[in-house]
Amino acid sequence: MAAACVEAAPAAASVARHHPTVQPGRKRMRVAMGTTEDYDYEDACRLGEGAFGAVIRARHRGTSRSVAMKYLGEDGGGQAELLRESLLLEAASKWNPFVVASRGLARDPASADLCLVMDCGGATLRDALRSQPGPLPESTVRAAMWQLLEGAKRMHAAHIVHRDIKPHNILLGDDRVLRFCDFGLAVHMSEPPPYGQAGTLWYMAPEVLLGMPDYDALVDAWSLGCVMAQLLGGEAPLLGADEDDQLSAIFGVLGYPDDAAWPWFWSTRFAAEMPEMDKKWCKTSVLRCKYPETKLSEEGFQVLSGLLTCNPNKRLTAAAALKHPWFSWMDEPELPNKEVVPPLTKRQRLQ
Repeated sequence: MAAACVEAAPAAASVARHHPTVQPGRKRMRVAMGTTEDYDYEDACRLGEGAFGAVIRARHRGTSRSVAMKYLGEDGGGQAELLRESLLLEAASKWNPFVVASRGLARDPASADLCLVMDCGGATLRDALRSQPGPLPESTVRAAMWQLLEGAKRMHAAHIVHRDIKPHNILLGDDRVLRFCDFGLAVHMSEPPPYGQAGTLWYMAPEVLLGMPDYDALVDAWSLGCVMAQLLGGEAPLLGADEDDQLSAIFGVLGYPDDAAWPWFWSTRFAAEMPEMDKKWCKTSVLRCKYPETKLSEEGFQVLSGLLTCNPNKRLTAAAALKHPWFSWMDEPELPNKEVVPPLTKRQRLQ
């Protein structure tokens, strides 16, 4: 693809839907700019659509590479938002085989509209689970979680927080590799708080639902815990109808944290308005009852419960979860495209 480059200073990249600015780094970042004339749309080409716009499957004429092209509608934030997402995806996917690779932006010569071009990563994990006849065995869940946690670890090391991890935003490729996609709600941690509420209700961390203004990458760890539970049980583990109902669903399974477990919680409106009966009876976690040893070993449960910990200060990070003995049972995984993935630095290994 013959491509120019769009150069953007981080602070001037765009106005985000949930943040005032985007800052993918202190240095200027460049995004490759091509033309939609380099692509042919494939039959049955629409991969997904919604209020944000549409994702279309196409093939690059010069290389025959299959790609996904994301167009944003008016509700998606327009072209400035697309440039913002492109910058964040570029940062998150660099040296990270578990994030769908960015191919830059392409402009339609007729309309001047932009689209984001990415590798076509395969079917969504949501669709794969729907076609699964029964619960996944623990060994399969462990292998899947290793990929997702390794991808999140590398993404967080690049200071990118996805904020909308769910099976719909995870792609399962023909190479059996899981990759994160859709960085439309992602944020770079150089952006100063307060951070707004973002994500999908059933996978949203309690601190986000409660309005904590300065949450961090641990919101992704919570979402990965929800995904792990869904891999084990076949459905999302915590189902609420709105924010308060989702919090009730969370605490109904995990129990309400006491002052020692999460002091900040008791300063929130939700805690102040909580019925006395709930405070009295919902103190014990029933998570183990939902995922007994017939489904998940004790070591696996320690990872699940560590990710699904209400207090983010006590929650497992992606890096810490990968060090858990549960993963020592696995053979050393071979990274895809290993020759282009640099080893982690000593600092990253210790995080």
